[in-house]
Amino acid sequence: MEYTNLGNTGIRASVAGLGCGGGSRLGQARGLSTQESVALVRVAMDLGVNYLDTAAVYGTEAIVGEAIKAVPRDEIFVATKATIRKGGDLLPVEDMIASLENSLREIDTDYVDVFQFHAVPPALYDRIREEYAPAFLREKEKGKIRHLGLTETPPNDPAGEMLIKASQDPVWEVVMLGFHMMHQVARRNCFPGTMKNGIGTAIMFVVRSIFSIPGRLEETMATLAADGKVPAWLAESDNPLGFLIHDNGGAKSVIDAAYRYARHEPGTDVILFGSGIEEHIRTNIGSILGPPLPEADVAKLEALFGHLEGVGLDLPEPRKT
Repeated sequence: MEYTNLGNTGIRASVAGLGCGGGSRLGQARGLSTQESVALVRVAMDLGVNYLDTAAVYGTEAIVGEAIKAVPRDEIFVATKATIRKGGDLLPVEDMIASLENSLREIDTDYVDVFQFHAVPPALYDRIREEYAPAFLREKEKGKIRHLGLTETPPNDPAGEMLIKASQDPVWEVVMLGFHMMHQVARRNCFPGTMKNGIGTAIMFVVRSIFSIPGRLEETMATLAADGKVPAWLAESDNPLGFLIHDNGGAKSVIDAAYRYARHEPGTDVILFGSGIEEHIRTNIGSILGPPLPEADVAKLEALFGHLEGVGLDLPEPRKT
């Protein structure tokens, strides 16, 4: 495993972080027992993963809590999140503090390493920053959280507007954001600020359905080409990203390319991955630890897709993988 500084938090995090939500939810979506899911988390930990990302809404906090009992608490870093709204309205701050307390009980821990406001849209950012963050800084002073952060909501904020502000605001120690080969918005709207201000980044949506569900990439390319957003040849190919797969340092697969692309982008710290199958945990980590894609391939991805916003940012679908 390789490790990196998570911004200025002092956390030395594994570059591969286990996402405990998504479509799989540690295999819960395909019917794994709690103990089977615990075993998957421990496989990742045995491979050197020390950053685990969960949330109240994922329903996996107790699984994470059971898994981390296998190691000293200070050797693992747990990030969790609280839902901030019901419908379109912000929940009272007291409800979010209650969510934190419940997370501590579920994980069976005295503190979480990173606590994040979950899925903050641009319209609510100022209120979260001015009214809610101070309350959680007080919880930090009590020792219940070590670092405060937030996550964006990529499907509802494809241009990354919220992160333009958040990446410049030192109150946030960690931000979680969507970034992948065909959604490169963070290159402009987030990474310059987070790198300047020492804010750690956890990257989600690196592989999502567009690269993992057969036919989804081809369908997307057809739509984009019809709208004049990508060259027609991408829609005409039965393997539109096949140029990334070659022997001269190229990727083994599109998924391999996606993980390597995100891992080596300046500004990314922890690359989140998730699966309910042990083999996939091993191969995903292997890809994240792979070398950078050739410079020519990265340049081609930027030339083809650097202007796109909101591609491949679908909400999680129940997955058996």
